[in-house]
Amino acid sequence: MSAADAADAEGPGGRDAGLQPERTRLAWRRTTLSCAVVAVLALRQALHGGGSPVAFAGIAVIALLWLAFQWVAHRRMRELAAARPAGLTAGAALAATACAVGLAVFAMALIV
Repeated sequence: MSAADAADAEGPGGRDAGLQPERTRLAWRRTTLSCAVVAVLALRQALHGGGSPVAFAGIAVIALLWLAFQWVAHRRMRELAAARPAGLTAGAALAATACAVGLAVFAMALIV
């Protein structure tokens, strides 16, 4: 690759613009893994407590929040695969935040 070709591949400021979407996609992957671990630990804690109807309702809510977060993250990672990925929409950011906060709240409720 010649110096002119390398300069064409770089975005403004002399850096490779293709790396940022890749780093963001990997960050979404790490976040989905963390979300899965929190969900599994919360489910384990709920089942360890004896399996009351309230615990099963909490399990259902945690499972729904986890699935919703996986859906939002999958859509975002798919968008990041485009040549020129669009920015994160406000709705997607709100949905991801609501899922993460909701999962944390219900996990804490099961622990306490």
